[in-house]
Amino acid sequence: MSFADLGLEPKLLEAISASGYETPTPIQKEAIPPALEGRDVLGIAQTGTGKTASFTLPMIQRLAKGRAKARMPRSLVLAPTRELAAQVAENFDKYGANHKLSMALLIGGVSFGDQDAKLTRGVDVLIATPGRLIDHFERGRLLLTGIEVMVVDEADRMLDMGFIPDIEKIFKLTPMTRQTLFFSATMPSEIQRITDQFLHNPARVEVSKPATTADTISQRVVRLPGKDDKLKRNVLRELLGHADVKNGIIFCNRKTTVDIVAKSLQKHGLNARPIHGDLAQAFRTETLDKFRNGEVQFLVASDVAARGLDIPDVSHVFNYDMPIHADDYVHRIGRTGRAGKKGAALMLMTPADKKHYDAILQTIGVDDIEALDFSNFLEKQSGSRSPKPSKSSDRPSRRHSPKQEAETSDNSAPEAEKTPARRTRNSTRKSTKHEAPAEPVVGLGDHVPEFMMRGIAS
Repeated sequence: MSFADLGLEPKLLEAISASGYETPTPIQKEAIPPALEGRDVLGIAQTGTGKTASFTLPMIQRLAKGRAKARMPRSLVLAPTRELAAQVAENFDKYGANHKLSMALLIGGVSFGDQDAKLTRGVDVLIATPGRLIDHFERGRLLLTGIEVMVVDEADRMLDMGFIPDIEKIFKLTPMTRQTLFFSATMPSEIQRITDQFLHNPARVEVSKPATTADTISQRVVRLPGKDDKLKRNVLRELLGHADVKNGIIFCNRKTTVDIVAKSLQKHGLNARPIHGDLAQAFRTETLDKFRNGEVQFLVASDVAARGLDIPDVSHVFNYDMPIHADDYVHRIGRTGRAGKKGAALMLMTPADKKHYDAILQTIGVDDIEALDFSNFLEKQSGSRSPKPSKSSDRPSRRHSPKQEAETSDNSAPEAEKTPARRTRNSTRKSTKHEAPAEPVVGLGDHVPEFMMRGIAS
């Protein structure tokens, strides 16, 4: 089957061909025809399946006729993160190259002025994160009564981030006559409730089972004897030094851990940069661009980068921290092994991680993940270290319970991203505002408590 068989118009087919695509993916084959018919669509598909084009293409074709009015966009795409929203905007520019449609991107970290100016002129396509969209609406700069097509992307991620009340509010601000295209990797009960309430007789499209890993990804685990942070960083660097590691994304559960690991890698001469929700949007955008074009080899990331982002040619994914939610393991390692290419995922595991590890095994439907033999390396590390026990022992910390750990990870509600890190008594209060710093040391320092940065020579 070709894209022409789906009912797309010639101008769109030209743009698709210019982008280098020849045949549609399964989600595109199933979702585009009913979307072109004007039906609501409920799409259940993992990231990396081509679902962005499955709603962008029919949306452009529908909007090809008509003209936007001031402050009244004709279509709306909601995305959970700034990066994913920006990626949707890139797809719109690419596929809409032969159309004279206008677009506005409403995300945080960017001034309201430029966004207001576009809305005042009128836009055909509005791509936004929920929080910034509601900000504009409440400021009286935006009306949603002209929406013809509404898209919700990565709905289960919206649920994880606490956006469901915002989504419900936005749905109620749009006309009942709108067409709704709704996409989610999984269908928990809360998402099912939303679709039952706001979608009308949708065409249900499911192209893969939720929470499955691609056959193109080899998975390995490295078992560590205890929760020793210095040893953990040593093992990570050993893994990164293997000859077959072209580049990689290193996932951590907490934003402070992202900063510490990135700083450690930089101190040892590795080309790494951090990315998480507390960093300035300009810095996050620049970091992703540099990683995509090969200027940065290693991306140290929180789960803000785990879902939806189209980062081609990632050879390896490293789970420095085992994900708290099993589904996040699938989405993290899904950054590699894309479009039929081979990829590898490696995960560091301590005895304290067993509960999360068992949940991951159940989710992906395997009895165990093959372990890499690191015994010789661990013995050498043990021999070179002082016998004095590390403060990072296996004893549970009184400061953070497992529930608190989950709440301070990037899987938490957006309010957690606004919470400043704990400071020492004598530390100087500094601004949490981050501008993209000069190379080569990047993105760290100001917002990391001093006591967490002391002695990170490894």
